[in-house]
Amino acid sequence: MSERLTPDVCVVGGGSAGLVVAAGAAQLGLEVVLVERALMGGDCLNFGCVPSKALIAAAKAAQAQRSGGAFGIAPVEPRVDFPRVMDHVAETIAAIAPNDSVERFEKLGVRVLKEEARFVGRAEIQAGPHRIASKRIVLATGSRAALPPIPGLADTPHFTNETIFANRTLPTHLLIIGGGPIGIEMAQAFRRLGSQVTVLEAATFLPKDDQELAAIVVARLRKEGVDLRGSVKIDRIERSSDGVVAVLGDGTRVAGSHLLVAAGRSPVTESLDLDKAGIAHTKHGITVDASLRTSNRNVWAIGDCNGLYAFTHMAGYEASLFIRSALFRVPAKLDAAIVPWATYSDPELAHVGLSELAAREKHGDGIRVLRWKFAENDRAQAERATDGLVKVVTDARGRILGAAIAGPQAGELIQPWCLAISKRLKISALAGFVPPYPTLGEAGKRAAGSYFTETLFGPRMRGLVRFLARLPVW
Repeated sequence: MSERLTPDVCVVGGGSAGLVVAAGAAQLGLEVVLVERALMGGDCLNFGCVPSKALIAAAKAAQAQRSGGAFGIAPVEPRVDFPRVMDHVAETIAAIAPNDSVERFEKLGVRVLKEEARFVGRAEIQAGPHRIASKRIVLATGSRAALPPIPGLADTPHFTNETIFANRTLPTHLLIIGGGPIGIEMAQAFRRLGSQVTVLEAATFLPKDDQELAAIVVARLRKEGVDLRGSVKIDRIERSSDGVVAVLGDGTRVAGSHLLVAAGRSPVTESLDLDKAGIAHTKHGITVDASLRTSNRNVWAIGDCNGLYAFTHMAGYEASLFIRSALFRVPAKLDAAIVPWATYSDPELAHVGLSELAAREKHGDGIRVLRWKFAENDRAQAERATDGLVKVVTDARGRILGAAIAGPQAGELIQPWCLAISKRLKISALAGFVPPYPTLGEAGKRAAGSYFTETLFGPRMRGLVRFLARLPVW
């Protein structure tokens, strides 16, 4: 028999976005039902951020054994036990999983249903034997790897991010379709673990990033032996006796033992019956307004399923906007200007705000572009990590418009710039603080300080200082 539930909030999807809403609403004393048909923790915990960073950490450890020569430590080729590497990945997931578990959320007071959800009305959902009616329904169903329409691909064995971390055989030659963040991260990781790697990209590598900085990452991967082929057309994918073959538009045949598809994401919405609830949507995601509300005023869509920003940190941010606007009734709108992202290659690549190109399109030639190379940073020199630079864009009055970093720990170093942009600070705020020495963070301060170099050490200031020097000491 069908059980009818009438919670204050119904959340569909137990990934990053849905879990933040469910935990927040329950801790505020509301009755919450969470519907999740698969794994709690969603893509990030099980197939995305967590396992990929665990794999990257193992690859970094392997690369460190090859890179000791400059420090006076004899380099050696590491002996990689790939099944043990994948045990490390699984152990990392298992260590974090309790935070996202059914048990934890039930202790918070959330009713968790392990069912598939579909709309049966504007504010009603069927989840297995449960009929759920709620004035506030939050869709947080995430996304999955998109398969490009390449002939033969669907019929050829291939990995996506959802399957590659279950693989326990090190690929001899890994072909990767897609040169975005996932493709680049996995290419470097598998190369460092001992695979031959070829990346096939239809356009530009890391296309959403500042290409001046993306080129630094691309150069490092090529130096490490990754075969990066940009602006290529794949005519078809074929099976071979020992793996897979990508046939390119010019007739070139690229053979590999395994294939990874990392060519974008698609929202997971097909089983929801959105039309029955009057919810507008496209192939790119569920249509939402600035407060993340859908065309149905009882339904919000947050996280990857709305097609805006496929980042875990954005899922959490969007969840907080729902809590503010829908539960506290405080106006809250998504601010695209504060959205950061990072690619965890080596060197890392991180970005927040406007790129130089976007800033020029919006503000014309009145912008200032500031750069500071890690080669001029003492800590980077000590650690032999001098590839990269900090790049900052300001308007004519010194307001920070955007920042990008290619270099060691860029994902950490971008954070003061995230704060600066979210608080609409001027460049003087980043130029005026005192960082400890020697740290990589000094590179950001030096980049900010370069904004004032011409004014501070120009002819007018030099003349003023000479005049003041002639006056009696005071």
